[in-house]
Amino acid sequence: MRLLNKTAGAVALSLALSACMGGLLGGGGKPPATLVTLTPEAAEPAQIARSAAAGQAVTVATPSVARELNTVRVPVQVTPTDVQYVPNLQLADTPAKLFADLVAETVRRTTNRVVLNPDQTTLDPGLQVNGSLQRFGYDASTGQVVVSYDGALSTAGGGRVETRRFTATAPADGTGPSVGPALNRAANQVAADVAKWIGSSGS
Repeated sequence: MRLLNKTAGAVALSLALSACMGGLLGGGGKPPATLVTLTPEAAEPAQIARSAAAGQAVTVATPSVARELNTVRVPVQVTPTDVQYVPNLQLADTPAKLFADLVAETVRRTTNRVVLNPDQTTLDPGLQVNGSLQRFGYDASTGQVVVSYDGALSTAGGGRVETRRFTATAPADGTGPSVGPALNRAANQVAADVAKWIGSSGS
């Protein structure tokens, strides 16, 4: 009888651990109806082979975000104080990481700049692009997806600093299949504007 109780306890513990791990890893539950990422709309060059003088390379840092954006879910601004999330819609990564990758790739495709990832900054401090992703979601009151980014561009050593706000919108109906593509359009518009800003900036 004691052996039976020990066996039952071990089985229960194993099931509890499995459920816990499943929740942490995203398993065990119903998968989202739509999984969204950001893809560059700028045309990709046939090949990219570039060099840059000291101080000319560009590094795009992952932007800071508000708490409601520190998730793989897409927020819905219902009222100025009420934030919910688009049901059955999940991002492939956090908005900050997806947006930083999109900006870096857009700069790479649309300018002649050498773009480094943050781990390569020691190769050439160059132009540093930092910022804050203010909005990245759906506004229920306007029926628009809104992407808003406050960018800060600084030269090595902070000899010169520029700041600028970039905002783009795209219509959507609040559902996952509509909000996902709209987010991609708006984010690409902001990324294109940021790339123009960076491309025209001197060292």
